[in-house]
Amino acid sequence: MTDVEFPEMRENVLSAVRAFSDVEYQNRVWLRREYPHEGYFDDFSLNLNILYDDTLVLEDPVSALGKVLRSHEEVSAMAELAEGIDSVLREEGYGRSDAEYLRSPYWAGVLTAAFRAYSVLAA
Repeated sequence: MTDVEFPEMRENVLSAVRAFSDVEYQNRVWLRREYPHEGYFDDFSLNLNILYDDTLVLEDPVSALGKVLRSHEEVSAMAELAEGIDSVLREEGYGRSDAEYLRSPYWAGVLTAAFRAYSVLAA
């Protein structure tokens, strides 16, 4: 499958997954609030909402196949990312600060899964 029904949504997914995969970006933008330009905003919750609520790629990766995801490999990678994020939320709880999530001993699993997912999605 080479095309998707919602390419703009896919771009949002790529951006959110990239944010979850890059600890330097997270520290610079999410924690220190050093934005690349005026009017820019990004944080943990925004990216979580993109992946769970707006596009459903983490809620139900299989249903996103053909709509936002291109292959079963992408579905698998997003399922792994969902598992990593769910683990952090389960252990740390909801409503924590970005800094608290990033300090979690479970955050490394998110970084690893997001890096793999981004590698697959961007290929």
